Amino acid sequence: MTTVLIADDQPLQRLGFRMLLESQDDMTVLGEATNGSEAVRMTAELHPDVVLMDVRMPGLDGIEATRRIVASGDRTRILILTTFDLDEYAYAGLRAGASGFLVKDAQPEELLSGVRAVATGDAVVAPGLTRRLLNAYAHHLPATAPDPQPARSVPTDPRLASLTDREREILTVIGKGWTNTEIASRLHLAESTVKTHVGRILAKTGSRDRIQAVILAYDARLVEPS
Repeated sequence: MTTVLIADDQPLQRLGFRMLLESQDDMTVLGEATNGSEAVRMTAELHPDVVLMDVRMPGLDGIEATRRIVASGDRTRILILTTFDLDEYAYAGLRAGASGFLVKDAQPEELLSGVRAVATGDAVVAPGLTRRLLNAYAHHLPATAPDPQPARSVPTDPRLASLTDREREILTVIGKGWTNTEIASRLHLAESTVKTHVGRILAKTGSRDRIQAVILAYDARLVEPS
C-alpha cells in the first residue's frame, strides 16, 4: 500500500486528489496539509511514502518544505506539482530534492503512475527534461572560481572522490540525459552492468535518485550548460 500526504492550499484541489488516490486499491491518503509548514510537520509524524506537494502555498512554500523534508533524512519522496513543465518552480523543486514533478493539468492516470513511480524510488521526470530545465536556469547554478587544474584532471567535488573512472564517465553521460539503454550501447556495456554502476553512483554520491545525479553532474561541472 502506497501512503500519500497531500499538500495544497486549495480545498477543492485536495478533495480531487484524495478522491482519485483513494479510488485505487494500492493507495491511501494519510492526511492533508494546507501549507508548507503543515507538510513538514505531518511528514515527520506520519512518514508517508509520497508527498504530493503544491508549490505556491501561504507561509512556507512547497520548495522550502521539500528542502526541509529532504534535509531531515526522511525516506519520504516528494512529487512537485507545477503549472508549466519548464518553469523556475520545477527547477527549484528538483534542486531542493524532489524526485520529480508533474504539471497540474496532467491526466489522472499520469498522476497515479507518477505517485507509484516515486514511491518505488524511480524519478518521474526524464533526465533529458531535467537537463533542459538546468540549461534554462543555468544562471542559478552555484558560481565557482576558475579551476587552475588542467582540463583532463579529476574533478575536485568531494562527492565524486570515491567514484571510479568508469563511474565518473557514466555520471557524466547521465548528466547529458542518456538512458541506461543508450549508455550500454554507446559504451559497449551490458545494460545490467550499467544498472549496477548507476546504483553504485547513487549510493556513493548520496543522490536520492537519477534526477539528483543529473543535478550533481551539473554542480560538479562534469556537464556544462548548452
